[in-house]
Amino acid sequence: MTRFRFLLLAAALCACPASAKSPITHEQMWKMKRVGAPVVSPDGRWAVFTLTNPAYDSKDASTDLWLMPADGSAPPRQITFTRGGESSPAWSPDSNCIVFTARREGDDESQLYLLNVTGGGEAERLTSLTTGAANPAWSPDGTRLAFMSRVYRGAPDDEANRKAAADRKARKYKAHVYEGFPVRYWDHWLDDREPHLFVLDLATRTPRDLFAGSRFIAAPGFDGVSATSGSEVTGVWTPDGSALLFTATQNRNASAYANVLMHLWQVPASGGEPKLVAGGDFNFADPQFSGDGNRLFAVREVENDGKIYHLSRLVSAAWSPATGAGAFQPVAPGFDRSVNQYTFSPDGRTLYLTAEEAGHEKIFTLPAAGGDARLLMPVTEGVFTGVTVAGSPQRPLVLALFNSSRQPGEIVAVEGNSRRALTHFNDAAVADIQWHPAREFWFTSAKGRKIHNTLVLPPDFDPGKKYPLVVFIHGGPHTMTRDEFHQRWNFNLMAAPGYAILMTNYTGSTGFGEEFAQMIQKDPLATPGAEVEQAVDEALKQFPFLDAARLAAGGASYGGHLANWLQGTSTRFRCLYSHAGLINLESQWGTSDVIYHRELGNGGPVWEQGPVWRQQNPIRLAAKFQTPMLLTVGENDFRVPLNQTLENWSVLQRRRIPSKLIVFPEENHWILKGEDNRFFYQEWHGWLARWLGSRAPGTSAGR
Repeated sequence: MTRFRFLLLAAALCACPASAKSPITHEQMWKMKRVGAPVVSPDGRWAVFTLTNPAYDSKDASTDLWLMPADGSAPPRQITFTRGGESSPAWSPDSNCIVFTARREGDDESQLYLLNVTGGGEAERLTSLTTGAANPAWSPDGTRLAFMSRVYRGAPDDEANRKAAADRKARKYKAHVYEGFPVRYWDHWLDDREPHLFVLDLATRTPRDLFAGSRFIAAPGFDGVSATSGSEVTGVWTPDGSALLFTATQNRNASAYANVLMHLWQVPASGGEPKLVAGGDFNFADPQFSGDGNRLFAVREVENDGKIYHLSRLVSAAWSPATGAGAFQPVAPGFDRSVNQYTFSPDGRTLYLTAEEAGHEKIFTLPAAGGDARLLMPVTEGVFTGVTVAGSPQRPLVLALFNSSRQPGEIVAVEGNSRRALTHFNDAAVADIQWHPAREFWFTSAKGRKIHNTLVLPPDFDPGKKYPLVVFIHGGPHTMTRDEFHQRWNFNLMAAPGYAILMTNYTGSTGFGEEFAQMIQKDPLATPGAEVEQAVDEALKQFPFLDAARLAAGGASYGGHLANWLQGTSTRFRCLYSHAGLINLESQWGTSDVIYHRELGNGGPVWEQGPVWRQQNPIRLAAKFQTPMLLTVGENDFRVPLNQTLENWSVLQRRRIPSKLIVFPEENHWILKGEDNRFFYQEWHGWLARWLGSRAPGTSAGR
């Protein structure tokens, strides 16, 4: 080779390295576009969805509606262009119009807007209620809309709501006043607003409060379904359009000493007294009618049998406009998984549902008449959510939102045993990132249980090298480590400085059957904590590239509880971290926004001082604490309140253990603001680098 040709080749190699990809950064992770689940038109031809362009400052973020052919034959196109943040799109029965909610210029609260997709033009505002509008649903004939508004208790109309809002704004004092439980939920104090169902006649544009003046809402325990932004009701029209079904409770005020029961109710579309459709010792959710209108389906959970967890099972009952619902029966009695969401095929004969299973959320099919649930396609990566079915009865097309730990959410079509991407909003960003598919493995615990685990490898992985092992323990406990992409705990961003991340679905996790999830009752920390350590042992045995001398562990929420348990039961970790973790079972019971299920889980009320309260309370092991620990918490977290982290901090400081405390004054149970989230990862990586050694961004000095 001539010297000239050699120089050309060398220059080419320098210009085109073997891999131009880099580890994921926080900015890449945070700014991935967030695609909403597809909503298919009744004629099966179109799908509308939301697309969020995130930003570190929420004022610079935007959410708009996009439209595409359901079969993906043309690329999606944007159909709204405001900064109001559209959500909850719903198609008219004739597939010509979309109603959605948005808070646009001049709106103090989100209102309903109507957009004619086929005729074009600007969206038209339909409501101007003082208390706003949400959860729209079209009547079968397309002449009316049902929706929800959170109104002031006792206000009969919008004028009364306007006066109540003005009175509260004019108050010269600030106080929360209560005479019953509960008083808080996640990150807000409960106020005197309650969810009501409304119907809007599109001809007159006059909304009617269906609950106003009823005995139903006068009951002291009335409320809707609890949600992070406030309680909700969602109306489902009966097939003949004469009434709406919804779920609500009549015993919220008993939540300090009993399970809150969400029952199924019916109210006339003209307003009046709601009547019970289905109750008993069950919780009901997501009612839907079959296409022929002859059966009513719902998701149901057992309550009041002394257990702390039950599967969400799909049930159905015969439906008659004259007599209502018959007795509900399980549609798939042998299916040992919780139904997250379900929908019908175009001909109504087949149900498509999603359920968690062993680190994934999978799609199953089921005869609507009842039978065995069958896996639609094998799933070895990621999760499927927001499943819907487009096309015709002759050619159904399954659409879903798919994401994995290395793939932000995109809409896909499921065809045979494969998926076909219909949107590509994040493809360019993903192409620049170096990451690896998650590895899964199982082991048999000391108690003979099959335990599922996930291992995420660092970028530039070389099996001939040694890597620190960082354990991340999921919260819940009735959740599951899933192979998914999200901003709060992004596994590849956690691994980016050069760590292997280990996650264990310990006893109590969902996706492994009802019995496995129930086994955590009266054993909240000891067995799960032991399984986390056994998982470390198994990982070190299976993967020689893991460094047994450089271990760290921690988690958030219930994972934080277990991190605090490990503080008192293990000395193998160089450092620990705990976000929103309890240290004291007793004070957590007394200050959390929910308390009764803790009694069930711990074997009785705290004053009886049963074994769990005494033997599985981390603070009682404080004399054994010695591992350096990072503590983080949101000041507005009412689920695991600030006092838990402060108690832990006091113990660590009293014991003179190296520790660091970070309190986020504007955050709740999660760290959701962009800059706070970025700072959290910076500090988290810095803490690990201090004790394990690795690449890490700069960190604050603290005090």
